Amino acid sequence: MRQTVWLILGIGAVALACRAQTLPDAPGKAAYQRACGTCHAAEMVLGRAMNRDQWGAEVADMITKGAKIGDADFPVIVDYLARSFPPAPSPASGSGRGAGAGRGGGGGGLTMGPNDQQVVDPAAEARGRTVYIAECVTCHGSKARGSRDDAPDISRGPDLVRSLVVLHDRYGGAIGPFLAKGHPMQSGKSSASLAQPQILDLSHFLHAMVDETLRGGPYSQPVNVLTGDANAGQAFFNGVGRCGACHSPTGDLAHIAAKYDPVALQQKLVFPRTMSLGRGGRAAISKPVMVTVTPPSGARVTGILVHVDDFNVALRDESGTYRSWKRTPGLKLEKKDPYAAHVELLEVYTDKNIHDVLAYLETMK
Repeated sequence: MRQTVWLILGIGAVALACRAQTLPDAPGKAAYQRACGTCHAAEMVLGRAMNRDQWGAEVADMITKGAKIGDADFPVIVDYLARSFPPAPSPASGSGRGAGAGRGGGGGGLTMGPNDQQVVDPAAEARGRTVYIAECVTCHGSKARGSRDDAPDISRGPDLVRSLVVLHDRYGGAIGPFLAKGHPMQSGKSSASLAQPQILDLSHFLHAMVDETLRGGPYSQPVNVLTGDANAGQAFFNGVGRCGACHSPTGDLAHIAAKYDPVALQQKLVFPRTMSLGRGGRAAISKPVMVTVTPPSGARVTGILVHVDDFNVALRDESGTYRSWKRTPGLKLEKKDPYAAHVELLEVYTDKNIHDVLAYLETMK
């Protein structure tokens, strides 16, 4: 009898908890429930706290995985989530980094950053700051941006928050080999004398500076990106870049500059898989990667790629059904990435090429 009573009380508690887990009433709730609620319980978003860019990236990722969300509903759903579940306010004290620091998130451009983004350890960052102040601050400045705050006209070293070595670095993997070559430090010693723990700590500090700059520094606001040569951009578009093999100024790119501002246009040029907003709130959502799976016995199945690794592959077919297989020697896999050419270009074009092509695209009003 006692067990029965406890069972009933337990079921009642679960029911009350489920009823408590409800979404807040706000404009856009109906659109969210219609597009997302059929697959996701309220618990999927309750308790999460992100800004509009991060929610946009989350929803865009769901679309690439098969969620049926139209252009009209996209900004409505993102606005609802951003208003209902905003990020926590930045702490009044501490390192000065905003909410979410040290979790690997943040950044601009309507994306949460690379999947392998370094997670900053506050203790390691503090130790790295000590190394930086002792050896680097004179040339690279207190915020690693290449100038001293108290003497902006002083001869300075490069801006480290925009350094490709720092941006490519993960836990000292790129910074370490660079410093091992022997970089002069303000103590007079060579950077080759730094121990591996010091390099790791320095890596955490520099990544913290990058995170801080992206959220609240001078690069948190769009700068003028229309600095290239349109004629040079047209030559690259039709020549080395081979952009004309897939795109046409009078076809898919006609009036592209009237649809998207220069910052959004550059984002789609360099990182086409990310979601960005154009003029008037127009959503530019990337096309999904498609995959066709042919089992050893059975029909071919084509759909939107959800996950693939050395052991499993999963997709969502045109009906929205989730399908998965173990990767065996007899299973055939064909993947079609609509942005493969853009990814290859990352190893080809220079910063000047990017701005030249952007200037050319801007002529397509």
